[in-house]
Amino acid sequence: MIETRGLRKSFRARKGTVEAVRGVDLTVQAGEIFGFLGPNGAGKTTTLRMLATLIVPDGGDATIAGADLRRSPGEVRRRIGYVAQGGSTWDTVTAREELVLQARLYGIGKAQARQRAVKAIEGFQLGEFADRKCQTYSGGQRRRVDIALGIIHSPQVVFLDEPTTGLDPQSRAHLWDEVRRLRAEGMTVFLTTHYLEEADALCDRVAIIDYGQLVAEGTPDALKREVAGDVVTVGLNGAAPRAAQLLDGQPYVRQLEPIDQGLRLYVDAGATAIPHILRTLDGAGLSLGSIELHRPSLDDVFLTKTGRSLREE
Repeated sequence: MIETRGLRKSFRARKGTVEAVRGVDLTVQAGEIFGFLGPNGAGKTTTLRMLATLIVPDGGDATIAGADLRRSPGEVRRRIGYVAQGGSTWDTVTAREELVLQARLYGIGKAQARQRAVKAIEGFQLGEFADRKCQTYSGGQRRRVDIALGIIHSPQVVFLDEPTTGLDPQSRAHLWDEVRRLRAEGMTVFLTTHYLEEADALCDRVAIIDYGQLVAEGTPDALKREVAGDVVTVGLNGAAPRAAQLLDGQPYVRQLEPIDQGLRLYVDAGATAIPHILRTLDGAGLSLGSIELHRPSLDDVFLTKTGRSLREE
């Protein structure tokens, strides 16, 4: 459904040229939720805006839903939906009015536009507030309207730029259900996010981008399996520097990373490593606040690929 080869984009800045996207190759299959994961400034939104024909690539090629990005941008626009990070609702009109107008902008007749608005209101559970002005909506309600606007013309692909940024956990979970429903109806969903748990829970496949280049691509489970062993997180109540000196280089610690008020340790086997960690810290008289064992996460994948934590960004 989406295929890119060598996609590039640079911008001029005061100190020279900034390479925002540096040769991105992507393949997104029909009917999947594809997540584009990375820190702020990594090139996620620039890539998405190129695929949505909002900015012109400096180099490379892409096809979206069978249409050539460079030769037929108008045809690409007919086949896609786009939901910007900043939202698109107007304060002074209702969701129903916006949905009808959006459908009309895609050349849909008045009667059918009203029918599609009714269907979208039912599908996204907007009925309780669809005829109130948008200025009365909560953040989660506005975001549901945003996505309804993006798919009112039944696109083959919908691009969602940071769809749940700023939402409370309940609104975020509700929006995840809506995205899964779009996939179940046959739509391909391409979303950018910097929420690790969102990419892990929602996406069929993810690509991780850093400094404009892809560093990993695959299913969340497959990427996490690339990080062998276990992860031990130790809370140290301000004693992290001293503990790092003691634990770094120990045979049971493969990698060590400072985190807020503690350490993250990558070990071959947590059950074996934890007793050694406890004895080492206790022997040095260091106060242990907490210790947790878990399997590698997408943040651990990012750390392995780039040398730093995505959460820090």
